[in-house]
Amino acid sequence: MSSGGLAVPAIEVSGLGVRYSLRLTKKTTVHKSFVSLLHRPDGPSHFWALSDVSFTVTHGESLAVIGPNGAGKSTLLQVLAGIIQPSTGDIAVRGQISSLLTLGAGFDQDLSGRDNILLAGAFLGINHREMVRRLPGIIEFADLGQFIDAAIKTYSSGMRARLGFAIATAVDPDVLLLDEVLSTGDQVFRAKSRGRIIELMGSAKAIVMVTHDMIWVTEFCNRAILLEKGRIVAEGEPEEIVALHQEHSERARIEREEEVARLLAATPAPLPGR
Repeated sequence: MSSGGLAVPAIEVSGLGVRYSLRLTKKTTVHKSFVSLLHRPDGPSHFWALSDVSFTVTHGESLAVIGPNGAGKSTLLQVLAGIIQPSTGDIAVRGQISSLLTLGAGFDQDLSGRDNILLAGAFLGINHREMVRRLPGIIEFADLGQFIDAAIKTYSSGMRARLGFAIATAVDPDVLLLDEVLSTGDQVFRAKSRGRIIELMGSAKAIVMVTHDMIWVTEFCNRAILLEKGRIVAEGEPEEIVALHQEHSERARIEREEEVARLLAATPAPLPGR
């Protein structure tokens, strides 16, 4: 697909912002939240999980999203998957999206892995006959043995991830969203997963991956962005962004240790005999 001789990106994000209320929680009713806003005007009522985030992903590109915990990485993936609606900005995702975020949420706990594969196909809008045709390959890739006919509720998190990854990458998506799915300790499955990702990149699929595995970032992604406090602070070659992330992480660790030391130094010593 092209416009004026230029390829149209698979993903375009411009000025994306996601705002969460600090007053509306599961334990706080709308009425109580309104009252608190009247009586506590000085306190913050919301925070921005993402703010002014802009980037594009082209077909055949694998983008890594890295950053410290709480930076907004998973929120970004949920927006791309259509789970969360942005508060501000524009987002365009072109083509069929396959995401473990939505597949995992769609698993029926009482159905077997085999039945959940067919259910996922329906969820993704794939013809039932076509999903039945793909079923043996998905089962073989997931390599769950007899558990494929056991209820999903008996699966470990790693087994769910394996099944989800096998489904998500077998449905020939145009855009694949991954969130720490390859953190399973099974080295054989990790190797198969790497091969599948490379295969998808080679067939001009767009991939966005959130991961803490920096080896994955440098070896299998061709671009990376660093998120901190909901904002993109750097974007570029994976090696450069990983180095910057590690530098920032080390600086933050030192600052935390210094703060703890200051607090301990300021704490009065206990009185003798107490």
